[in-house]
Amino acid sequence: MLRFVRVGLQNGYGARRAACQFLACFAVLLALAAPAGAQELRLLMLGDSITAGYGLPNRDQALPVRLEAALRAQGRAVRVIDAGVSGDTTAGGRARLAWALAERPDAVIVALGGNDGLRGLDPRATAQNLQAILDGLAARRLPTLFTGMLAPPNLGADYGRDFTAAFAQAAAAHPDVLFYPFLLDGVAGDPALNQADRIHPNDRGVDELVRRMLPIVDSLLDRARPATAG
Repeated sequence: MLRFVRVGLQNGYGARRAACQFLACFAVLLALAAPAGAQELRLLMLGDSITAGYGLPNRDQALPVRLEAALRAQGRAVRVIDAGVSGDTTAGGRARLAWALAERPDAVIVALGGNDGLRGLDPRATAQNLQAILDGLAARRLPTLFTGMLAPPNLGADYGRDFTAAFAQAAAAHPDVLFYPFLLDGVAGDPALNQADRIHPNDRGVDELVRRMLPIVDSLLDRARPATAG
């Protein structure tokens, strides 16, 4: 193409005009070939220490960062916004929901509840908080992925059953929400994938979380549309 342009410039007006027409057509073809919907999506992850990357040596090992990298590797234009606060409960997440939504996300992952279980909080209160969070997101018509959590086994079978039911009930009340029953699926209880506290994933554990979650996060993003600027 460069040779064509040089020849045209040397052979007068007609050749220059032909070269310009060629370049114009080439530009149109490039525009038509560009992928549609390339505008960046904003995915908010509302969570606790697992989202915030507690205990990991480097910030780039945190779940939102690794998830964004995996999505971009698939060719998705997406930015994952870290709204994780270590130690946060469902009540805390409920209280700061409006603040987190000031980031104007196009879709949301709700990843709360682990600290409710660790503290032995009333599952009925957990259920109410989760319902309120999902209600708020539904009112804004934000595509949502809701992740469940399991209670520590030392709290007993009855508590564990009621705690798990809190997440299932909240999900059932919001049929449009994508439900991932256990955030730590495939990682919890495996010493090789957890830090010394056996609660928080290490870098390998985070990678396993991303690998397992990626298909349902893809489904979430398929529902999202970039917000209109301004």
